[in-house]
This record gives sequence, C-alpha cells and structure tokens, in this order.
Amino acid sequence: MDFSGLFISTGVVALAEIGDKTQLLSLMLAARYPKHAWPIVWGIFLATMVNHACAAYVGHWVAGFLSPDSLRWILGVGFLAIGLWLLIPDKLEEDENAKQAKGAWQIFILTTALFFLAEMGDKTQIATIALGAKYGSVLLVTVGTTLGMMLANAPAVWLGRQFTKRLPIKLVHWVAAIIFIALGLITLVWSS
Repeated sequence: MDFSGLFISTGVVALAEIGDKTQLLSLMLAARYPKHAWPIVWGIFLATMVNHACAAYVGHWVAGFLSPDSLRWILGVGFLAIGLWLLIPDKLEEDENAKQAKGAWQIFILTTALFFLAEMGDKTQIATIALGAKYGSVLLVTVGTTLGMMLANAPAVWLGRQFTKRLPIKLVHWVAAIIFIALGLITLVWSS
C-alpha cells in the first residue's frame, strides 16, 4: 500500500492550517472556554473527519470521470492555485452563537457545527478534494488531512494564543505554498 497520500496530506494540511480561519476559530473557542479543551478538540476532530471524508470522496469520484490528461491539468492548476491562495491571510469574525454555549456537551456541538461550516470552501477542504483526486485512497487522504488539521488545531486549543505568537505564520504559509506549488508543477510536468 502506498502511504504517500497519507504523508503528503498530513504535512501540507498541517502547514496550510497554521493561521487559517479554522485555527483562529480554535483559538477563539479556547479563549472563550478555557476549561473545555477536550470538547473543543473532539468537536474539531469530528467536524474535520466528516468534512474531509466527503471532500476526499468527491475528489476521488470526480477523478474517475476525467481522462488522465484532463485530471493532470486540473490538479496541476488546482495545486498551483491553492499554493497562491495560502499566501492570503485569513481573518475570522467571532460568531455570536459562541457566546451562548455553557456546558461541555454544548461546546462540543457548537465546535463541531462551527468547524464544519468554517471548513466549507476553505483552503484545506479544497486541498482535500484535490488530494483525494490525486491519490488512490480516500481513507488515507482523509486520515492524513484530519491528522494535519489536528496537528495544527489541538495545540492551538491547549496552548491558546501563545501558540501563534511564537510561530512565524507568514513563513509557515510560504512553506505550505511552496509545497503546493511544487505539487502543481510536478503534476503538470512529470505526471503521466
């Protein structure tokens, strides 16, 4: 079994997620509910797993309808676009619903709903669709992208604002952008 889809999915999503709106959402929820880190982390996990499983499946499904040459061009240009998109900083406005949750179960549900919605059309969801189309295993891509999201967001929940103050977010986004641009060029030039 080829695990390259798992490793690449984990790495690029973990890097792409740093400073992303969903990581900002993690920070906001952690700051608002500092005693409820676990419900927030589990909500992030569930929302990401469901969202990215659907995205990876859609990518894999669409790939079955396209000729290899069409798929190569769509993926190559898509990876290049994601790489450039990563260079645009994200901002997040606080959701009014976040102010109303009180208990751990309510925070879990709130986190799951907010994360699922925030991830719709997000860079990492679009990347998951592209990775699902490129790599043969929906499962490995889903596990990889979910692991990447958790690597970026769980520490944000546990370490709060200190996490992003110590990371050069622009540099991390540049590295992630370079990886996606490299994937795009490799797909366009060397894939057959």
